[in-house]
Amino acid sequence: MPHKTALITGASRGIGAAAAREFAKAGANVVLAARTSSDIELLASDIGERALAVTCDVSKYEDVALAVSKAIETFGSLDVLINNAGVIDPIAMLADSDPESWGKVIDINVKGVYYGIKSAIPAMKNSGVIVNISSGAAAGALEGWSHYNASKAAVLSLTKTAENETSESIRVVGLSPGTVATEMQSIIKKSGVNIVSELDWSIHISAESVGKALVWLCSDDAKEFRGEDVSLRDPEIQRRAGLR
Repeated sequence: MPHKTALITGASRGIGAAAAREFAKAGANVVLAARTSSDIELLASDIGERALAVTCDVSKYEDVALAVSKAIETFGSLDVLINNAGVIDPIAMLADSDPESWGKVIDINVKGVYYGIKSAIPAMKNSGVIVNISSGAAAGALEGWSHYNASKAAVLSLTKTAENETSESIRVVGLSPGTVATEMQSIIKKSGVNIVSELDWSIHISAESVGKALVWLCSDDAKEFRGEDVSLRDPEIQRRAGLR
């Protein structure tokens, strides 16, 4: 992906950090956006001159818009947006949930994706790919995850809407990676709530595998996928993404 620029939210760890490394390996410039400045600055230093760290809280529109502006100012274009930033804690049954905490998850998981799409569409100038990190929770409502279920269902709707509005110029698609060996899975396991918390750690795929899949999904080889969630649980998708 030489001469392309990819902006990745939630880039300080997990899928975001792995994706940044994989896009850089593919020859892209990478803009690392996250709240933890020290982590993304260290990662940018490790990647090299084609990486830029931008402190960004995706729940704030001005932060996301600034990250997009800095991508263009530094590298001359924005070609890929990976809306990856997302949280699942605190996990709680609806009756026990805290309204303020519930709302903060929506601010990050839903509004953050909306802010990214809104900022990226005009910046991409009729050519680009937007990938929203989705989840099986978009269609399957697991107990204790009301905030996460609702947020991922909303993100799927945003994916479909954005594709409908930009299909002549920008490709918008979701990636549902399945269970991934990241800090989020540690939080889920510790909660002891619903069947996902009972899964053995060994079945979770690596963040690096998701990073590789994201690079593939943004390539011409995956251009038929648009306006939908692509499942990384699908063996054929794994094969096409080079994971098998």
